[in-house]
Amino acid sequence: MVTDPYPPLSPSLPTWGNAVTRFVGRLILGLGGFRWVGPMPDLKKFVLIGAPHTSNWDFVYGMALLMALGVRVNWIGKHTIFRPPFGGFMRWLGGVPVDRSRTDGLVAQVCEAMEKADKMIIGLAPEGTRKPVDRWKSGFYRIAVGAGVPIMVGMIDFGRKELRVDSVFEPTGDAEADMAAIRARYKGVKGKHPRNFVD
Repeated sequence: MVTDPYPPLSPSLPTWGNAVTRFVGRLILGLGGFRWVGPMPDLKKFVLIGAPHTSNWDFVYGMALLMALGVRVNWIGKHTIFRPPFGGFMRWLGGVPVDRSRTDGLVAQVCEAMEKADKMIIGLAPEGTRKPVDRWKSGFYRIAVGAGVPIMVGMIDFGRKELRVDSVFEPTGDAEADMAAIRARYKGVKGKHPRNFVD
């Protein structure tokens, strides 16, 4: 009996796309030799982090996976890119506009958007860059704590040719300990350019 590598999503999850986008996403993953190791969690809201982020290919395969699954993941963008004529398209792609000049800050704006939404997944690369970094940015953690949602630990492993979710992490409020625990889950995961990822 053959198991469907892309089983139906939980009704709790926000969805996106159609049969055509799902086919295209699966085709891209297949051509790249990647496979999906799931499933996605049965949750309405969470922060999804994806690492290692060492190449532009991470975005290509990550986006292909979202298309293949038919799940909608939102991302954060400067509010100016959401103006006409491309604003509607950016929102369709999952963009959430944030105004960096607002005194309440980016984290508060994203938390506000999550609180207003019935279903929402915010996707972030915790390193914040493709270059090697010793310390991850804490924005994803502060968003999760501020919005009262869990963190989904997502991985793109070029060594095993897998895109997978490790587990759901519930923040304890101890940022330093939690960040260390999350990073530890990436031990042995290989990025496209392994030298750019400090695990």
